Amino acid sequence: MITLWNLFEASLLCLNAVCVLHEERFMQKMGWGTNTQQQGFEDQSTIKYQILNLVRSIRTVTRIPLIILNILTILFKLLLG
Repeated sequence: MITLWNLFEASLLCLNAVCVLHEERFMQKMGWGTNTQQQGFEDQSTIKYQILNLVRSIRTVTRIPLIILNILTILFKLLLG
């Protein structure tokens, strides 16, 4: 049965997964690292460019709130099981 808590945990796990992606280790193997992007007149409407911008934006914006949510979730799980 899907509950609101399960949806919260699933979204928290997905956010953690996006924030953990390391550009030099993981993404550069697929050709999506920072060194592969050319500065200047690159086509910024490609899906690859938009996904990279989304990952960087999520990593920047959700760093502190994600730490707080992880701590609260761990405490909730420890106290209430």
